[in-house]
Amino acid sequence: MLAIIFGLILGNIFKIREGFLIGLNFTQNYILKLGIICLGIQLKPFEFYNFGIIAIPLIIICIISALLVIKILIQRLKISRPMSYLIAIGSTVCGTTAIMATAPVINANKNEVAYAIANMTVFGVIAMLFYPYFANYYFGGNELFSGLFLGTSIHETSQVAAAGLIYDQQFDSPETLNIATVTKLIRNTFLIIMIPLFAFLYNRGQKVEKKYSIIKIFPYFVIGFILLIIIRNLGDFYFVNYYDQNDNFWIEFIDIVGSSAKIFLSMSMAAVGLSTNLKDIKSMGYKPFVVGFVSLLTVGLVSILSIEFLTNFIS
Repeated sequence: MLAIIFGLILGNIFKIREGFLIGLNFTQNYILKLGIICLGIQLKPFEFYNFGIIAIPLIIICIISALLVIKILIQRLKISRPMSYLIAIGSTVCGTTAIMATAPVINANKNEVAYAIANMTVFGVIAMLFYPYFANYYFGGNELFSGLFLGTSIHETSQVAAAGLIYDQQFDSPETLNIATVTKLIRNTFLIIMIPLFAFLYNRGQKVEKKYSIIKIFPYFVIGFILLIIIRNLGDFYFVNYYDQNDNFWIEFIDIVGSSAKIFLSMSMAAVGLSTNLKDIKSMGYKPFVVGFVSLLTVGLVSILSIEFLTNFIS
């Protein structure tokens, strides 16, 4: 968030030279993808089984519901297709990361990316500060329900973690923080499905394309993302079973790759900010923010209703 804000400020105060634009474009196209690949090292799907029977269907319901509402809204408000796709995937999957990962495969321009990220930042921060108190009140202090709600209704992974920490500190519930974080990580893995799906839907609607090829538009960095997930799980299994737990080699490796992901993504966000002209964003009007606000409310409401239904159905 800070990287893109400082980038926007500097990019609109100073004129960016052509030579620097080459580096900014390289960062947005390649460093971004490298950062997304490195994110895979943080995901441990084998930990998700404990409450996955509730979390996974809950996430699917929230994603489908939000996409349907956003589709209706964009038809009424008539915003650009790339913008609608970016807001949709950002609201339903994992905020800024999803937006920046989807932008290259639907040919979104930098202003549309910056506007969509602004959506996620504004409404995500509001939810991060308000939802912990709302969750505790509505769910009567139930750690499982509160964690599931925070993990499915807030956009960014960092915002979910912050909301979980607020909940933990205010209501002495570390378990809620853990459930919220893991639920969000499960939600993040849907990036693997949603990016190819959005690429397919977007390109299928292009009249210019006579033939559609999934091979041509498939984001191959997603394969790297999956490989890092596999490496993380195999590495955890191998080192825990065959090495002394006091050996810090594997932990240090995970920390280095995870920190690299944050650095690469921060670089790409700064590049987006530096390349963005605020005058162009202003010309887009208020309509995309209306879509972002309604999508936030939709995901939150659907999350509550789905938790109530699923828990009653399973019990």
